[in-house]
Amino acid sequence: MIGEGKSAWWVVKAQAGGAAETVARELKLPRAIAEILVCRGMSEVEQARAFLFPSLDQLHDPMLMLGMGAAVARLRSALAAGEPVLIYGDYDVDGTVATVLLKTAAERAAAVLGVVADVQYHIPHRIREGYGMQESRIAAAAEEGVRLVVSVDTGIRAFAAAEECKRLGLDLIVTDHHLPEGGGVPQAVAVLNPNQVGDEYPYKELCGAGVAFKLAQALLESTARDEDDRKRLREKTLPSFLKLLAIATIADAVPLTGENRVIASIGLRELRRPSQPGLRALMELAAIDASQPISATDVGFRLAPRINAAGRMDIASDVVEMFLSKNAEVARTLAEKLHRLNDDRRATEVEALREIEARLEKSVASSEGLPPILVLDDMSEDGEPVRGWHRGVVGILASRVVDRTGRPALVITHEDGQAHGSGRSVKGFHLLDALTAVHGEGDEGLFTRFGGHAHAVGFSLPSERVAELRSRMELYVRSHVLDDETEHEQTECDIEVRLGEITPEFLNALELLGPFGNGNPEPVLMSCGVRVASALKVVKDRHLRLSVEDAADGARFGGMAWSRRSNWAELAQQNGWAQGDSMDLAYRLRHNRHPDFGGWELEIINLRGSAGLSSSGGKATGGKATPVRTQS
Repeated sequence: MIGEGKSAWWVVKAQAGGAAETVARELKLPRAIAEILVCRGMSEVEQARAFLFPSLDQLHDPMLMLGMGAAVARLRSALAAGEPVLIYGDYDVDGTVATVLLKTAAERAAAVLGVVADVQYHIPHRIREGYGMQESRIAAAAEEGVRLVVSVDTGIRAFAAAEECKRLGLDLIVTDHHLPEGGGVPQAVAVLNPNQVGDEYPYKELCGAGVAFKLAQALLESTARDEDDRKRLREKTLPSFLKLLAIATIADAVPLTGENRVIASIGLRELRRPSQPGLRALMELAAIDASQPISATDVGFRLAPRINAAGRMDIASDVVEMFLSKNAEVARTLAEKLHRLNDDRRATEVEALREIEARLEKSVASSEGLPPILVLDDMSEDGEPVRGWHRGVVGILASRVVDRTGRPALVITHEDGQAHGSGRSVKGFHLLDALTAVHGEGDEGLFTRFGGHAHAVGFSLPSERVAELRSRMELYVRSHVLDDETEHEQTECDIEVRLGEITPEFLNALELLGPFGNGNPEPVLMSCGVRVASALKVVKDRHLRLSVEDAADGARFGGMAWSRRSNWAELAQQNGWAQGDSMDLAYRLRHNRHPDFGGWELEIINLRGSAGLSSSGGKATGGKATPVRTQS
């Protein structure tokens, strides 16, 4: 980690006891996998079974969502009457997928009703319009004859836009998942958001596209004419929708628990049969092999960045057109454009990140060290613009800063006197609450606009108030982060196993725990007293490739010690690690599907010498290390 050293603790989570034995026996699972399940809350056999084998039956009835009846009735009446409908989306993966899902559902429902739907959509331009519903676009829609506006992945704080709809005689349906402001919601025909006061929908963590999907599901169920229609909806239409919804769910980093787990699991399976020509082309360009199982990592690091690139660097409506187009040539052209934009985004990001890292290293070397929260902008120390960072990549830059420092971060770019920023947070620090607290009240509020959730925010404010934002945020963080959290970092391991326990049966069961992501992290295993069985090989100047074996049973695995925060090659040299040494390892298991070099490998996230040397050079006793630097 960049920054001052902190003491590090190796923690193995509590053993699960008798409940794990029952789960293992009834579901025929390795004991270690059962213990992981129980420690994650699946202590009953049926809970564990439902978790391991997600099905459509586990999706909740959309009519349980507050306002759903009114929303379906108004949307259905608009379609039946041939009224023009405007879907107002957002420019990220969540918003564009939500737009595609709802537009597709509305057109299918209209066809069942025997009419041709007039369903338009608007995806705002990130730079020209910014986030959220704009009154000017509402007014333009009214002039175009639109009578119903449906927001997706936005709108929960669009009080002014709702007033404009009312003034112009437009009906509004809001579908969103962001937290309402102060518990209040805009005036509308219906507001669909499981997080609003009074909503008893059983699952609160849907992404914006997930909420839009529930409206789509309810609409299609309401127009099903007979049992054959309902069967087709269940067996074909809904799984097809989940394929796109899984992309949005994973990209938006909502917890992969409950209903989101069902969506992601079934959706990833359906992605192996992409029907839309645009999706097929994008998967090909992202080097995703549909003949192999597709993981959340494939979506999060290959598909999602290409989809997001349109909104970050150009026009996000291209994403909607790509997904909706039935013309293979047109869809391919749009997919190739997204691919190029992603390359441009990466180049822009690398250039800005190089400058940011230089500033971070300078702060580390100073007497003050890094502040508790990092507020970085594209101005030099004397207040002059250095090189304008693209507004489309500030969110990614904030994520990179968090990765490298372990601190919450806001990254800002200036344009025409306005500062536009994105923030990302760390575990245990609610970033939206922080922004709300430092904003203040009334006309003197700090931000021009802001929103988001615990882990990610977006905002804008006058450029001259960035210094004030920095001081307010630092003061807030210092008073809200517990000393214990700042002084100690933990390497949390789900369970300790011998290498010999990692059998084909174990690996098959491990894969059932996926898809992995926020709320369902990949299990971290711990194996003690393993021996380095090969010479250490340095990869890309900082990582290590090595083989390890269990001295007791001879089981052997290849592994890669890898971390953004650690220079493993340097640590190995400092500590004199060599073939034959004994070590304790904390690691994840990776299934490398390369046709020539594939197999299961260890991704080592921390290691320490059995003689007492931790991965960072400190002494270790009784599972507790006091290092010079924390590794993660």
